[in-house]
Amino acid sequence: MVVYGDCRSRTTTFWGLLLVGIGTLILPGFLFTAFMSKLLPPSNYPLIAAIRNDRYYCYLVPLTLPILVIAVYFHWLSMKLFKHA
Repeated sequence: MVVYGDCRSRTTTFWGLLLVGIGTLILPGFLFTAFMSKLLPPSNYPLIAAIRNDRYYCYLVPLTLPILVIAVYFHWLSMKLFKHA
């Protein structure tokens, strides 16, 4: 039984909010790296030039989406088979 004033509940809430916050901060960085950095002019800084010339991340999301759809389908199928077994 979970008591709302419990220290364990506050700790869990803290870590959950921390992870959501970190994910929220990483998402704009990924989107900038994957898509917006291609629009920047060439740079003399090696890190910025490497991010601009990278082609891996701009293909990562479009190639991951079909695999995600297949994984969701198999998850749904396994739940149906488990439910009716």
